[in-house]
Amino acid sequence: MSLPLNIRRLGRVPYEASWKAMSAFTDNRTEDTPDELWLLEHDPVFTLGQAGKMEHVLAPGDIPVVPVDRGGQVTYHGPGQLVGYPVLDLSPDRRDVRRYVRDLEEVLIRTLAGFGIAAEVRPGAALIGVWAGGEKIAAIGVHLSRWITTHGFALNVAPDLSLYAGIVPCGLRQEGVTSMARLLGTAPPLAAVAAGLAGHFAEVFGRRLVAAAPPGR
Repeated sequence: MSLPLNIRRLGRVPYEASWKAMSAFTDNRTEDTPDELWLLEHDPVFTLGQAGKMEHVLAPGDIPVVPVDRGGQVTYHGPGQLVGYPVLDLSPDRRDVRRYVRDLEEVLIRTLAGFGIAAEVRPGAALIGVWAGGEKIAAIGVHLSRWITTHGFALNVAPDLSLYAGIVPCGLRQEGVTSMARLLGTAPPLAAVAAGLAGHFAEVFGRRLVAAAPPGR
């Protein structure tokens, strides 16, 4: 039987609160702790990954800039964006960072296909993520410690894309960003996108979904 995967739908959560909760969860987990996938939205925030450059933060305005321990550069999170934090133990049989990132990309591609959007990946370490309609629609930035994953991905369902003008997204000056709402002409319900993504995540990672309450409840 496939291993269980707890799905937690957390709603809208301030970025630093979710990061603190994720760190506490990983610090306290044991060998018997099931893997989890947290699905949520954030209040507006720019996050600066380990490869990020402050020169790529152009005009943040009132939006906070938070340095974080994930890979990647600078990106935006905000309402209308589906953020996923897989907290997985990749031991013993999935200890391959490149495979893990490819699997996340595949989950996102399948999710978008379910809504009629053809998406793709592009070769090159600087181009990690998923593109649709010639522009980036999903970003990926992960962190691994003792083969436990944290951070994850962000899929643009219907965020305010104008806020990306405050940064150089992922350090890519020539690449635009898009959303499901822009490509479809209407915004699909975030809950429907989350449900579809959870199912595809279970397929790609070979897990059995289990609904779970938010941490601390």
